[in-house]
Formats: sequence, structure tokens, C-alpha cells
Amino acid sequence: MAAAAKGDSLEHDGIMITAANDVPVYHKIAKVFVKAGDEVYKYGEPIGTASKDIHPGEHVHVHNLESARGRGDKRQTGN
Repeated sequence: MAAAAKGDSLEHDGIMITAANDVPVYHKIAKVFVKAGDEVYKYGEPIGTASKDIHPGEHVHVHNLESARGRGDKRQTGN
């Protein structure tokens, strides 16, 4: 895994992606368009909700993702 610079072309699962901005190493980059309010997935698991539209190639992080991980207010109580 390496950082991606704006304009770099990446291939993942047969999909070509062009980095829309710099993406630090170990951070996420959008493969597909995600509409604001939709769930964001990483390795097939939901990790949060898009706080604004995210376009393919964009850096996915706290500026456009509301994380669901580690949030006590989102925990299922079973009641």
C-alpha cells in the first residue's frame, strides 16, 4: 500500500481510478460515487455515512465521512 498523488491512476478489482486529490498511505479512496447520506463500505462492511457526495477517486476521510465505528450512540441495545 502506498500514498496516491492527485492524478495517479490506480487499478482495483478491474476498476481504474484516478486520484482526485492526494490520498495518504492507509487512507481510503472512493471506487464509486457515494451520495450524501448513503453508507460507505470498506472491505464489504459499512464503516459510516457519507456527509456529502463522494466522487470516484476522492479521498474518503473525516471531511466527507461520519464514522459509525466506535460510536456508543449508534450501538444496538437489543431493547
